Amino acid sequence: MSRVCELTGKGPMTGNNVSHANNKTRRRFLPNLNDVTLQSEALGRGFKFRISAAALRTVDHRGGLDKFLAKAKDSELSANALKVKKAIAKSSDTADALS
Repeated sequence: MSRVCELTGKGPMTGNNVSHANNKTRRRFLPNLNDVTLQSEALGRGFKFRISAAALRTVDHRGGLDKFLAKAKDSELSANALKVKKAIAKSSDTADALS
């Protein structure tokens, strides 16, 4: 399982451990990933994602999964998130056509 956020594309970064004697050894900074279920209002069901804590705050700030995915770039999203984005767009198109 890769350590990449499914919504933002945030992945591991590299840097140095620096000791008191200023010795440097390479290390990895891993994103804070959590398994969450986000509810889609347009589709009326939940979707499981592995996202970073920062992405979860951003989803809440933008007003939910539907609004977050509407603004998100396709290049940053995982294959699973792209499927959900297309399904939400399709359902909102049909809802617009019916009203």
